[in-house]
Amino acid sequence: MKLLPLLSLLPRLPGPRLSAALLGATALELAVLAGHLIAYPFGLAPERRRSPRPPNRPASTGADGPDHSGTPPETTAPPVAAATAPPVVLLHGFIDNRSVFVVLRRALTGHGHRHLEALNYSPLTRDIPTAAELLGRHVEEICERTGHSRVDVVGHSLGGLIARYYVQRLGGDRRVRTLVTLGTPHGGTAVAPGAGIHPIVRQMRGGSSVIEELRAPAPGCRTRFVSFWSELDQVMVPVGTACVDHPDLDAVNVRVTGIGHLALPVHPTVAAAIREALEAPEAGEDTATAAGSSTGATSAA
Repeated sequence: MKLLPLLSLLPRLPGPRLSAALLGATALELAVLAGHLIAYPFGLAPERRRSPRPPNRPASTGADGPDHSGTPPETTAPPVAAATAPPVVLLHGFIDNRSVFVVLRRALTGHGHRHLEALNYSPLTRDIPTAAELLGRHVEEICERTGHSRVDVVGHSLGGLIARYYVQRLGGDRRVRTLVTLGTPHGGTAVAPGAGIHPIVRQMRGGSSVIEELRAPAPGCRTRFVSFWSELDQVMVPVGTACVDHPDLDAVNVRVTGIGHLALPVHPTVAAAIREALEAPEAGEDTATAAGSSTGATSAA
């Protein structure tokens, strides 16, 4: 495991000034929540799937050879070529939907990521392994439709845990090149004890069967992990639980300061670091330099 020291959005503030930073982050969380409540209804419907022609598809031919009827063959380039960056799959968190990725999607699209798909899973989902199996079917369908053999995945909160289970326990590492997680309880979180009535919340707790499965050996895992965690994330208890800590995994943990849980998928500086992590050319390459190069001392409050 590698540890990237700091994605600096605010300087470290000791004592009373830390409280001021927490207040600022809380105000930002409330603003993000308000905006998300407005956008939420627009993300309820599943995303309409694009159906690009497979890469390098030959011109149409008939039983007697090429068509010489005078109708020009289809010559437009396929939207996604096998040699380009893989598709990016966006997976939301608990009781959420794809609308949470509006800002991140725009940032990635604006920098050349031409094929992005945000998947919705039901808020009634009760089991992480079942949700991971569903993700696996979606990934297979995306690979078949686009002509790519691998994808990148960005998961917020529970979405990151579902994606990690798919990668680590269901053989998804053959399909997922890079998994970026944002505020994901990799080690289990102790937050909201009253919410434990929901089975999937219990599975996100430390010591659950799912968390223990993810602690099991994973030799030869081919997926690269980049995990963003915030010291002001009030949903991750303790905050370090959002780090990937596993001896068999190629993982970089990026610490974010000055913002909370809800702001992770919408903050522009985090989006820039996610983009650079996805643009790393090889799965085994260290992303620390790439993730840190786009950040600046930008206030999140």
